[in-house]
Amino acid sequence: MVWTSIAFIIAFFFAMNIGASGTAASMGSAYGADAIKSKRLAMVLVAMSAFLGAVLGGGEVVKTIGEGIIPSHLLTIKLVVLILAGATLTLFIANIIGIPLSTSEVTVGSIVGAGIAFKSLYINNLLVIVLFWVVVPIVSFLITFFLGKIISAAEKRWVGLTGNGKWKKWLAVLLVVGGCLEAFSAGMNNVANAVGPLVGAGMISTTKGIWIGGLFVSIGAILLGNRVLETNGKKITRLSLLEGSAVSFTGGTLVIVSSLFGLPIPLTQVTTCGILGVGAAQKGFGIWQKSIIQRILKVWLISPLASLVISYILVNLLVEINIYNIIIILSTLIATVGAFSLSANIRKENSTIHDDGGGI
Repeated sequence: MVWTSIAFIIAFFFAMNIGASGTAASMGSAYGADAIKSKRLAMVLVAMSAFLGAVLGGGEVVKTIGEGIIPSHLLTIKLVVLILAGATLTLFIANIIGIPLSTSEVTVGSIVGAGIAFKSLYINNLLVIVLFWVVVPIVSFLITFFLGKIISAAEKRWVGLTGNGKWKKWLAVLLVVGGCLEAFSAGMNNVANAVGPLVGAGMISTTKGIWIGGLFVSIGAILLGNRVLETNGKKITRLSLLEGSAVSFTGGTLVIVSSLFGLPIPLTQVTTCGILGVGAAQKGFGIWQKSIIQRILKVWLISPLASLVISYILVNLLVEINIYNIIIILSTLIATVGAFSLSANIRKENSTIHDDGGGI
């Protein structure tokens, strides 16, 4: 009974954090471009859209998270607690040190860590998921690059399409609708991260899990999403209303399609690549700098790897005790993080030498 209560508490707390982070960011374009000026109204629209997305289309991703990565018979109540704790702890640590992580990647990584500990993993399904983690953001970049070229040409020819033109009101409405679509897709895809393990263990039905999970995601967006909305809005204010709409509609549509096939997709990376696509259309591929690529790679690699390690360690400590395995996989994580840190330091040193004229 205690383990069951802990599992539900962690799952719904995780759902609130999903609402406060990735889901709340969906309206960032609209808020940053002043298409919607009320922060409270923006969060209410996000909450409603995410809830509808979860209820109307979250079932397939829940099925993947619950039984498509490891056999569902492994999902005891205790293991569910450890999987959710691994994912939640990873996000908590990342928030403290300021590294943005993908909830989908963190959840999948945590489940994989448990599967490795029990030596039972659906490798083919996992490879498909990882493949789409790479393919979908690239597709987002290519689509928004193409749309960015069209929008740039259109705005030069028809001044009324720019932010201060006569079409501003309707373009603002379009951007808000795009933000709602993106929030809808986030609810459709990300609620499964919190309730999927519960459903897989038979602790709650799919329908009930989606409804309750969607509710907590909405609560998290309203209560905790203000700061994320503010930050995300400021970062993308350089996008015009049409460009912001292109990013939101592209990202939202791609994630919705992925959700219909039961694929947990990192919305953050999809949106980031969409913004880069529009930027590249404006300023050329110089915007695709090494620092940006490194930041995206950090999120892609460290998100699942960190939660995998934490989940694996928890399982080995509390279920399948094996200290030797813990040492090996912990060393792998430290080596990976160290490699990123070393490359960052080398880049800083090279930059310093360059600034000094190359002399010593």
